[in-house]
Formats: sequence, structure tokens, C-alpha cells
Amino acid sequence: MAAAGSASWQPQEEGLKEICGLLEQQISPYSSADKSQIWQQLQHYSQFPDFNNYLVFILARAEGQSGEIRQAAGLLLKNNLRTAYKLMSPAHQQYIKSELLPCLGAADKHIRSTVGTIVTVVVQQGGILGWPELLQALVNCLDSSDLNHMEGAMDALSKICEDIPQVLDSDVPGLAERPIKIFLPRLFQFFQSPHTSLRKLSLDSVNQYIMLMPSALYTSMDKFLQGLFVLANDPAAEVRKLVCAAFVQLIEIHPSFLEPHLKNVIEYMLQVSKDTDDEVALEACEFWSAYCDAQLPYENLREYLPRLIPILLSNMVYADDDESLVDAEEDESLPDRDQDLKPRFHTPRFHGSDDADDDDDDSYGIWNLRKCSAAALDVLSNVFGDEILPTLMPIIEAKLSASGDEAWKDREAAVLTLGAIAEGCINGLYPHLSEIVAFLIPLLDDKFALIRSISCWTLSRFSKYIVQDSGNKKGYEQFDSVLTGLLRRILDTNKRVQEAACSAFATLEEEAAEELAPRLEVILQHLMCAFGKYQRRNIRIVYDAIGTLADAVGEKLNQPVYLEILMPPLIAKWQQVSNSDKDLFRLLECFTSIAQALGTGFSQFDQPVFQRCINIIQTQQLAKVDPISAGVQYDKEFIVCSLDLLSGLTEGLQGGIESLVAQSNLRDLLLQCCMDDDTDVRQSAFALVGDLAKVCPVHLRPRLSEFLDVATNQLTTPKLNETIAVANNACWAIGELAIKVRQEISPVVMTVISCLVPILQHAEQGVNKSVVENTAITLGRLAWVCPDLVSPHMEHFMQPWCISLSMIRDDIEKEDAFRGLCAVVRANPSAALSSLVLMCKAFASWDEIRNGELHNEVCQMLRNGAWDQCMSALEPPEKDKLSKYQV
Repeated sequence: MAAAGSASWQPQEEGLKEICGLLEQQISPYSSADKSQIWQQLQHYSQFPDFNNYLVFILARAEGQSGEIRQAAGLLLKNNLRTAYKLMSPAHQQYIKSELLPCLGAADKHIRSTVGTIVTVVVQQGGILGWPELLQALVNCLDSSDLNHMEGAMDALSKICEDIPQVLDSDVPGLAERPIKIFLPRLFQFFQSPHTSLRKLSLDSVNQYIMLMPSALYTSMDKFLQGLFVLANDPAAEVRKLVCAAFVQLIEIHPSFLEPHLKNVIEYMLQVSKDTDDEVALEACEFWSAYCDAQLPYENLREYLPRLIPILLSNMVYADDDESLVDAEEDESLPDRDQDLKPRFHTPRFHGSDDADDDDDDSYGIWNLRKCSAAALDVLSNVFGDEILPTLMPIIEAKLSASGDEAWKDREAAVLTLGAIAEGCINGLYPHLSEIVAFLIPLLDDKFALIRSISCWTLSRFSKYIVQDSGNKKGYEQFDSVLTGLLRRILDTNKRVQEAACSAFATLEEEAAEELAPRLEVILQHLMCAFGKYQRRNIRIVYDAIGTLADAVGEKLNQPVYLEILMPPLIAKWQQVSNSDKDLFRLLECFTSIAQALGTGFSQFDQPVFQRCINIIQTQQLAKVDPISAGVQYDKEFIVCSLDLLSGLTEGLQGGIESLVAQSNLRDLLLQCCMDDDTDVRQSAFALVGDLAKVCPVHLRPRLSEFLDVATNQLTTPKLNETIAVANNACWAIGELAIKVRQEISPVVMTVISCLVPILQHAEQGVNKSVVENTAITLGRLAWVCPDLVSPHMEHFMQPWCISLSMIRDDIEKEDAFRGLCAVVRANPSAALSSLVLMCKAFASWDEIRNGELHNEVCQMLRNGAWDQCMSALEPPEKDKLSKYQV
């Protein structure tokens, strides 16, 4: 290779030929050469300091080579610069930059585009200050009258705006103003260019700044809006799409800018929501949900509903080229393709009342106009409720009554519409619910698979009300018809219908809960039959349905007749799936629910399940440092799912877990997990610490001080908001340990309290509800076991603590917290005086204190004369509740 040099660097002919030859072989579909060998050879050349000079020379100057080879050199250069730019000598960096600038206006469009990409990487790596000539070169090209120069500069600029917009909104020494201020007027000017490419690239570039809103754009907002209105009816669909995207972003982030123009914007969005180009219409339909979220007056939208709703309904009909129409024909016998198996992520265990599963919406296909319009209708129905029904129902009825095979898409869209408005318009639909359900049930057996699948989903959207009405004879019969209809569809031969039916059934299970108990045998038979015949993708949903069923019916599942249907297929699968197979996640989750439901009934399966969880955690902890010895690649999900299953076992088996823990090294593994650098692992680890503390604290005792220190550390982290779920579980675990080890908790009490008090003081500022509850309970438990340590500091936290205690539902944890409240008031009565009214309100928050000892203590405390003056400050219902303590 050539000797290193300065800007006068010249390539050697031989090296140039060799590299061009390799690139040609690499990109040629007809070359018989081994591509991986060529790749290795190119990687080998990358070791030479001036290899990248050769690449830029080929891109910029090798006129005799084909455009494809020059482009290939450019793409290889881009990848090399990503990793090597900062390590290169300044002379080589300078050479590359000096060769790139003249190519901004290259005659070949593909060369220009490749140069734009490389320019962005250089700016990313070296900053705008490291290339002062670039800004002037871009301005010169934009101001020239040569289309190639304008397009090349605009292409590079749009890539910088997209990837690193902030670099143009920063101060540059030697420039009187920020670069964005220099470029914006030129970008606005291009909005009026006769060339589509320039209109598109300039608008795309400005759109990247709506979120950042630099002062240069803020002060030119009128100009920007004028430009948008000029481009609104652009002949190019790609430009109209960007106009819609701009309005959607503005309404989401800076709605006040659009308020003076709202009528015009809404009129325009109505028009483009039915654009002949689906991508434009899709972007436009995002506007309606964004508007409803923007805190703008709903009144402004109301008058447009009679025009908007028919457009949305029309968009909800399947397009002829919708990929779902092809998928819908998939028979269950066809094996799943790898791309059908989306990765999924387990939600770690969270102790508290906000423990909600995330909805896994329509997992088939991609976001499109149909789904976006349905989502918009859902949002509008939640905002405007029943007032949209007079516009909507005649269209739904007309579509549903359309007969003949050719009208099936209209019928399907009408069923989708009913599902979309099920929540928002329920008051108006409720009187007709039994007719709607009676209409939907036969559609579960429709000849068209997509009508069968959408009917499953729509019925699931009404499941709460179907279950509510099952108290009377007619409602019960209808509930039964829905349940058996969904079970029938679970065994459909069409994959799409199987998925919809299984998901809908899981929703029904959550609502029906113990109502399912009398039908458990037939439900389990259907689910296990599906388990035996489904392909990999849908079997994951069966796991969810089984887990949801276990959560819904609880210990009623613990009957030999049910376990004989349920457990053998699951255990066979358990033995078949390897410890590194990701299908194990759903199985572990499913077993977690079953273990919790069966309680001690799970003891016949507990030993192998417990041991496997221990093995998985051990293997994964080894894989983290030495994947070769472990024989698997590290994946934290295996640890998180295993910890959660151990929590489920502990909750189910209670004291029965003790012998398993005693014979294992769980304590040491668990402590290691509590110190893991991953928040999900720590979150699940502290949940398990709390669960074990409840039933067998003796096995945590030998390393108690370490567990307490690590748990306390979770509360002292500077960025608590980012790890709030870990802090929540650690806080709860400390409280559970406190009531078991009593005085042994004292070394950490003051540190823990100093972390808990700020959480209570900021409870009003949107801190997660469960975190506030657990904080109040743990503070109470510490006060109960160490009142002498806690009571001297009462005045710092009594008021927010009492407010938080009054929000907690009645249960054993609340009892513990109130024992602590009584204990500190006894120890330091004078410090409680300023909070007497709030304490009264806290006591009045109980429906009933079932613990006799605590009840008597509260009675004694409230009979003290000092409380009389507080009673006048209470509301009548609160006075009423306190009367049961003979106040």
C-alpha cells in the first residue's frame, strides 16, 4: 500500500486494482468466489492505515469503474469509519473529508446518496467543529442552480437532521448564529421548488426539529405553517405524507401553534384521511387520536364527527393487498416460519396493586390504515361516548346486512367497529347487548376465517358485561354460548382464528374468574387438545390461557380429575424443552400461575421444578462470565422467569418450600441476583426475598445483613425513578424481613427511613401508587419493631405517612403498618399532636379492623381527651366510621 502522507496522498495502481477486483467479486451475483473469503480479505486490508483512502478514492475518482463498485467502496468506507474514524491519523481524516465534499454534487444519484451517508458518519464521529468546511460547502451547493448540487447537499443535510439533529442546533465558534438558523430559510425556500425530491427532503429535514423545537424554528413557526399549507395538496404522495406527519407532531407536542388554524387543519386532515394513497391516509389518521390526547377542547372536533366517522369506517375495511388476507388462509398443518415467532419479553414480578399484564394487541402483521382507523375510533368513542352512535349505527347495520360472499369484508369491518367502540359507547350499547352478542355468536362459525377471528376479539371486548349479566337465566345461557363458542374456535383449523380465540378466551377468563369453576373439565380438555395440535407460535398463547385460567379459578383447580388432564402434557413439554430454548419462558410463567393456584397441591411436582430453576439460574450466571464453559449464551430472561417461578412456588407451597430451600444453594444465588447489574433481575430477586422472608426467614438469616444492605442500596440510588420497580420490591422485602427478624433489623432502620420519607413527601407528584403504599407499610413495620429508633423523627413524616396509610386497602399488611403507627405515638405522643386530624382520617379509612388486639389499641388511643378537638374537622362519613371505636 502507499506510504502514509498528507492531502497529496496518491494510491498505488496495483492496490487499487486489487481492491476494485475484490469489491466486484463481492457484489456480483454471478461470481463463483467464496464471499466469506473475500470479506475476510477486505477485513485484512482494513488493517492498513490508508485502506480507507483507497475506498474514498474509488468512490470519488474511479471514473472507469461501474457505479456499483464505487458505491460498494463507499458503503464499506462508511462501516469502517463508524468504528475506526477516531483512531485514524488527522492527515487521513483530512484526505477523506477533502475527497467527499466535491462529490456532494456528483452526476450519479447513487454516488451522491452514498456520500451523504458517509458525511453523516464523519459528523457523528468527529463533530461539526471537526469539519468547518462542510457547512460552507453545503450552503454553496444549496444556493447553486445546479440540481445535482442542490440534491446532493439536501440529501446529506436531511441525513444529518435525521440522525444527529442536535449538532446543527449548537454554537459553532466563528459563526454568528447556529447552523440551523442558516439552513432553515433555505429549507423553507425549497418547499416551493419544482423538484419533488427537494420539496420532500427539505420538509423531512424541518420535521426532525419539531420535537427539539430550536428557537430558530420557534420564531419562524408562521413561515413553517405557511409552507405546510402550500405543500398540503402537493401532487407527490410522499410530500403529503410528510405534511400530515408535521401536523400530527405539532398537535402532539406544541398544539398551541395550531390553535389559530385548527379549522383549516381539521378540514385538511379529513380530506387526506381518505387519500388515494394508503400511506398518506395512515399518517393522516394518526391525527385523530393525537388530537384527543392533546388537551385541546373536544368541542372543536364535535361538528366534524358526522364526516369523520364514515371515513374511519371505510378505512377499516380490509384493503385488497392487505398481507393479513394471505396469512388468513394459513392452515394449522403449515409449520410456522421463523419470522412468525416474534421475540417476547417477560414482565418481572412487581409487589403491589398496580401489577397489570400488558395487552398483547393484534400481534399479526404491521400497523396499517385499518388498525390505525380502528384505534382512532376507539379513542373518539372514549371521548365522545354515545353521541357518536347515531352516525355510526346505521353504517354498521348496513354493512352487517350486506349479503353475499363478495361483501364479507364489509361485514368483517362492521364487527371490528363494534369491538372498537365496545368500551367508549357501552352505555348506549348496553340496553342492546344481548342482541349484539346473539348476533355475534353465529359469526364464530362463519365460512370466512377473518370474520370468525374478528368475532372472537369483539366478543372479548364485551366480556366484562357478558359476565356481569350471567346472574339471570337468559344472561347465563348467553355466557355459556359465548364460552362454548370460543372453545370451539380454539380448536379451529385456521391459525389466525386459533390465536384470536385463545386470546379472547384468556380475556373472558380474567372477567369470569370463579364462574369458570363448574366448567373446568371441558375448558381444560379444549386447552390441552389445542396444546397438542398447535404450532410453536400459537402454543405460546395456550400457555397464557392456561396460566390465566389458573389465576382465575385458584385452588378450585386442585382436583385430581383436573390435574390428570392438565399436568401430564405440560410435564412432557417441560422435559422436552431445553434450558436454553426460549419457549421455556412461557412454560415457566405458566407453571408460576399453576403453582400459586394449586398451593400445597403442587407439592407432588415441586422438587424437579425447583431444582431446574436453580440449575437455570446457576448456568446463566456462569454464562454471563464464561459462555463457553456454560454451554449457552447469557440471556437474563431465563434468570428472571426462574426467579418468578420460585416466587410462585414459595407463595403456593408456603412453609412446604422450606425443605427444598434448605437443601439448595438458593440463598447465595439469590444474593448474587440482588446485586446483578440488570434491573429486571434485581426486581424479581427482591420479590423472591420478600416471599421467602414470609415463609422461611431462617434460611436468609446467615446472610441477613448482606441482604438488608443490598436492599437498602436500592433505595439510595440517585436516579430512583429509573429503577422504581426494583426499589418498590426491595422496600417491601425489607418490611417482610423486619417483622420476622425484629430487632436484628435495627442497624439499617435509620438509613431505610431516610430513603422512605422523601418518597412519601413526594407522593402527590405522580409516584407509582404501589411504591407509595409499600413505603407507608414498610415504614409502619419498622416503627412496629423498633419504635424507640423511629419515634424521635416522627414530625418529619407523620403527615404524609398518615395520608398514604389512609389510601391503603384493608389487609394484613395495613394491620402491621397501623401497629407501627400506634407504637410510635405511644413512644412519642407529643410529636403526634400536629397530625391528629390526619391520624383520625387514617383510622377512619378502615372498613373494619379484624385483629382484636389492634382494634383495642386504636380504641384506647382515640378515647384520649386530646382527640375531641379533631372531631369537628372531620367529614360526617369519617365521624361515622370512628364511632365504632367508641369515640
